[in-house]
Amino acid sequence: MNLGFIGTGKIASSVITGICTSRISYKKIIISPRNTKIAKSLKAKFKKITIAKTNQQIVDQSDWVFLSVTPSVGEKIIKNLKFKSKQTIISFISTITLSRLKKAIKVKAKIVRAIPLPPISLKKGPVPICPPNIKVKKFFNNLGTTVEIKKEKSSINFWTTSGMMAPFYELLRVMTDWLVKRGVKRDNAQKYITSLFLALSEDAVKNSKENLKFLVKESQTPKGLNEQGVKELSKAGFYKSLEKTLNSIHRRLNK
Repeated sequence: MNLGFIGTGKIASSVITGICTSRISYKKIIISPRNTKIAKSLKAKFKKITIAKTNQQIVDQSDWVFLSVTPSVGEKIIKNLKFKSKQTIISFISTITLSRLKKAIKVKAKIVRAIPLPPISLKKGPVPICPPNIKVKKFFNNLGTTVEIKKEKSSINFWTTSGMMAPFYELLRVMTDWLVKRGVKRDNAQKYITSLFLALSEDAVKNSKENLKFLVKESQTPKGLNEQGVKELSKAGFYKSLEKTLNSIHRRLNK
């Protein structure tokens, strides 16, 4: 099986890295030359990668085609590509719906939307897909945990929360910088903060069958530091602002 990637940004690079270090069986991966630096870096790391000259070459030589470009680029290029009905096309594009993809692709190929995130390079994290597809599910289960979504309208909720990745990293950066300003060496500060939130996330996953209110409550003691943290952030509107931002992203995806 040949895999083709149109677009070589961060997400495509992460997925390709995950594939090349997994047990997935494939013949070769054909990638876009769009981001020359990333494309050459991937080719240097993994021997089964080839860099195509054009996007049409990727489509012509691939059994599965992954669309990993920005929405604006996708709108421009997809309609001009000649796909095959026997292909499986997996789109990582956030704002182009299945109906619009089908219209642009023209042939009756199998089309699936997926939401991979950078940790997929480590073969970690969830990968929501819509609509459900047995082969695509099995594929992504080798790279993380596939979450099948039947209704595209529901999948938009997952796209929305994926927009919290950068804000999460920004939270870690702010806390790290706060420690550095108080004399902690940056290496130690960053190691502490990232390790702390890794441990908290693993604890949350372990207790994921419980309502997360349980963890919020269990991590506080009366008049303790965590109680103060939650109260002050709540009073400042931090959590309401988070919900407001999620609603804003959701509205954008529904346009």
